[in-house]
Amino acid sequence: MKVNYADIVISAASKKQYPKAPIPEIALAGRSNVGKSSFINKMIQRKNLARTSSKPGKTQTLNFYIINDLFHFVDVPGYGYAKVSKKERAKWGEMMEEYFSEREQLRATALIIDSRHKPTEDDVIMYNYLKHFGLPVMVIATKLDKLKKSQKHKQLKTIQEVLEMEEEDTLIPFSSETGEGKELAWKTMLAHLNM
Repeated sequence: MKVNYADIVISAASKKQYPKAPIPEIALAGRSNVGKSSFINKMIQRKNLARTSSKPGKTQTLNFYIINDLFHFVDVPGYGYAKVSKKERAKWGEMMEEYFSEREQLRATALIIDSRHKPTEDDVIMYNYLKHFGLPVMVIATKLDKLKKSQKHKQLKTIQEVLEMEEEDTLIPFSSETGEGKELAWKTMLAHLNM
């Protein structure tokens, strides 16, 4: 997939702000600081369309990015970050539920996980949450370049087992540094988008 055009459309805090265009969407979910912004930037070959931050928990809205005027990437707030107040967390929970349960344009979710570690309890909850809404999930195992060759297979197997991944869902080993997994990620996304 060659991306000729990518731009942020809106940072939305509620559904009345969501773009009205009836174009399909891929949501991007993951723990705070797992590398969602790096994933987006690598996929669209742009250095900093999605802002990377050293402060976890910075994305507090749903960020809609238009890609080639064909579909949206929707970056949802990172989860599992302790320094966020209970009230703030509850607000995010409502916003996420509203989006995942009601958004007709949503076709699939890319769940981004750090390949170097076993999925956290929050990762497992998020995976099950997405499956609860009947959504297809691509699990993107990032930071692959930081693993030794001998560790890769074992780590990927662990991710599959801990998440108890369903057969129809795809595990994509990925590196924002080397671009490994980019082709497979596009192929999988485009299949979900029927493109």
